[in-house]
Amino acid sequence: MSMWDELNRPPVTPAVRVLPLVAVAALLVSGCGGGSGSGAAGKGELADGKTFTTAYASDPGALDPAKTVMSIAIGVNRYLYDPLIHLDAKGEPEAGLARKWQATTKTATFTLRPDVKCSDGSTLTASDVAANIDYIGDPKNKSPLAGVQIQPGTTAKADDKKRTVTLTSGAPDAFLLRNAGSVPIACGKGLQDRTALAKGGKGSGTGMFTMTEAVTGDHYTLTRRKDYTWGPGSSGQGAKGLPDTVKIRVIPNESTAANLLLSGELNAAPMSGPEQKRLAAQKLFHADVQAPLGELYFNQSGARPGADEKVRRALVQALNLPDVGKVITNGTGKPSQGMVTDEPRACTGDSVTGNLPRHDLAAAKSALSAAGWEPGAGGIRTKNGKKLTMSLMYGTQNGPTMAAGAELIQKEWKSLGAEVKMKPADSPGLNSTLFGSGNWDVSMGPISLGVPTQLVPFMSGPTPPKGVNFAGIDNPEYQDLVQKASAKVGAAGCPQWQQAEKALIKHLNAVPYYNSLTPVFGKAARFKVNQGAIVPSSIRMYAN
Repeated sequence: MSMWDELNRPPVTPAVRVLPLVAVAALLVSGCGGGSGSGAAGKGELADGKTFTTAYASDPGALDPAKTVMSIAIGVNRYLYDPLIHLDAKGEPEAGLARKWQATTKTATFTLRPDVKCSDGSTLTASDVAANIDYIGDPKNKSPLAGVQIQPGTTAKADDKKRTVTLTSGAPDAFLLRNAGSVPIACGKGLQDRTALAKGGKGSGTGMFTMTEAVTGDHYTLTRRKDYTWGPGSSGQGAKGLPDTVKIRVIPNESTAANLLLSGELNAAPMSGPEQKRLAAQKLFHADVQAPLGELYFNQSGARPGADEKVRRALVQALNLPDVGKVITNGTGKPSQGMVTDEPRACTGDSVTGNLPRHDLAAAKSALSAAGWEPGAGGIRTKNGKKLTMSLMYGTQNGPTMAAGAELIQKEWKSLGAEVKMKPADSPGLNSTLFGSGNWDVSMGPISLGVPTQLVPFMSGPTPPKGVNFAGIDNPEYQDLVQKASAKVGAAGCPQWQQAEKALIKHLNAVPYYNSLTPVFGKAARFKVNQGAIVPSSIRMYAN
């Protein structure tokens, strides 16, 4: 058991994030925050009363914090809701809504700060916090955070007089403090009306801003709370340069966003494509995000092609994954070493190198033939009269490079004898397909994670709508290693967590192959980035 009291530390970058880049950017996008550059970023006087305008490539969709794992929605919610704890640059917990805490693999207790107010002016209670945990932990609510940050069956007990919340995990969680402590906390009114939370939770926020305008597909306007004093770093009334207003604009085209940034109509915009070079040449400030952009998942449910490991192996072997990685990252990324990429990572190591098949088109063709898929009319392979036809789904929110990468995969699989139908989708579209209709064959939507326990529900257990095992993965070796790792607290189980990842990759249940390094450029503003999103309390506006 370990205990930390409230620490007075300078602003830092990270916290946990589970974003399937589908969040995951999905399924869950995060990263290490950092900044460099000068010039138009603003080196002059800090300025109060300004509006910070930032661009998102896709609409966030529904914003109920307990109902989404979409990275863009999580990014918006960072302004509206705070967690119980934050993490410093070394991964150590520091005060959020809670001022002290203690945890094992089965229980955790948080003592709330006395000064936290909801955005309607009421005091955040321990019962409010417990209700957030109970909602996610109750399987009937089908929260996508169940099994990711809160184990199914988890319950919480509140003592409003002592301002303590004690939760009992529904299953052992090696990173219980980090997972439970990162849940975005809403206040009472929103917990009674979740349709309001889906629209921004007016009156229910615990974060630095409140939602004052929402125009779906166009923009969202947020106003800074003057009573907010409990964020990380200097985020209180006396902080200089904090914006009074934040405007989030939905701009799918990166070239448009880059032009608006240079003209001063935007203060921040992420760039994953070729516009990076143009903005870097202007010596703009930027904070960089590392994310697992290059991942492939095969739908292993039913009679789909990806249900056969031999077919998965042949398909992966037919791809020159480093070339695909260079295309989707515009040459700025690097090969993946694991499935947990959010900094600071709970476990380090390389679970990828040597566990993916090497590029060999001839061997891939032989493997498909051995599996019964023979060349047919038009070069398309068939088995028992059925063509080897697949849909390839990719996220449009990640810019034009994802489409180019998908086209390269389509070309290489065509050489193998597979007919591939392209299926572009924005973040909400990816989410509804993977966790809703299930009508997909191969997904390029990555999952961004801060701790290995967050991967478990996506790689095992119930499939949608009862769970989030969207690819229908059943890997007994992975499940056995997870059980062993889960019995150990924190980093003590890292060797088993690494072996568990390797078990997934060796059987091609998941194919992580390339990470991106995406700069979020700024003009007349500076900020820090973690979990794939700007840290609201870190934003500083400049006079120029």
